[in-house]
Amino acid sequence: MATVVLFHSVLGIRQGELDAAERLRGDGHEVLVPDLYAGRVFDGYEPAIAWSDELGNDALFERGLAAVADVPDGFVAGGFSQGSTVAVFVAIRRAVAGVLQFSGLNVVEWFGTDAAWPRGVDTQSHQTLRDPFRDDELTEQAHRDVAAVGGRLELFDYPGDGHLFTDPTRPDEYDAKATELLWSRVLPFVRVCESQVS
Repeated sequence: MATVVLFHSVLGIRQGELDAAERLRGDGHEVLVPDLYAGRVFDGYEPAIAWSDELGNDALFERGLAAVADVPDGFVAGGFSQGSTVAVFVAIRRAVAGVLQFSGLNVVEWFGTDAAWPRGVDTQSHQTLRDPFRDDELTEQAHRDVAAVGGRLELFDYPGDGHLFTDPTRPDEYDAKATELLWSRVLPFVRVCESQVS
C-alpha cells in the first residue's frame, strides 16, 4: 500500500479529486485529499484564480506542507492543475516516492534559485493536447530538471481541449475515455512507487 496525497485544483475540492481518491483507494492505497481552501469551491476559473492570487502562492505552499506534516516519508505527491504545483513544491521539500501532475507540468525554477527536483524521483504529467492552460515551452526544461538527478518524466497527451478532463461535473471538459486511459497509466506508476518504498 502506498500513501498518496492529492492536492486540489484552483477550483477547490471537486468530484474529480474525490473520484481520483476512490480510484486509488480501490487499488489498495491510502489517500489524503487536503483542503487548502477550507471548504471554498468554485465553478469558474476566473473567480477561482482571482481568489487564489489574493491568497498567494506562499500561503498555498505553506498549507500544502502543513497538510503532509504528519505523513511519513515515501508518499506519492499528486495534484490537479494548480495542485500539481503544490505537489511539486512539497516533493522538493519532503522525501517522496513519486509525483503525479494532473493537468499540469512544472519546472523547478518556479520554486526558487536553490530548488532542485528530488533525486531519483519519477513523475508523470497528464494533459490534453489543446488544454488552454498548457505551455509546451516548459517540456524540455521539465525533462532536464528530472533527468539531471536521475529521475524520469513521462508525458502523456490526450485528445481534446479540456483542462480538468477527469472531472465528470465539468461536462465541457470531461472525457470519460481519456480518464480511463489516464488511470491505466497512473495505477501502475503508483504500484511501482509502492514497491520502491516497501
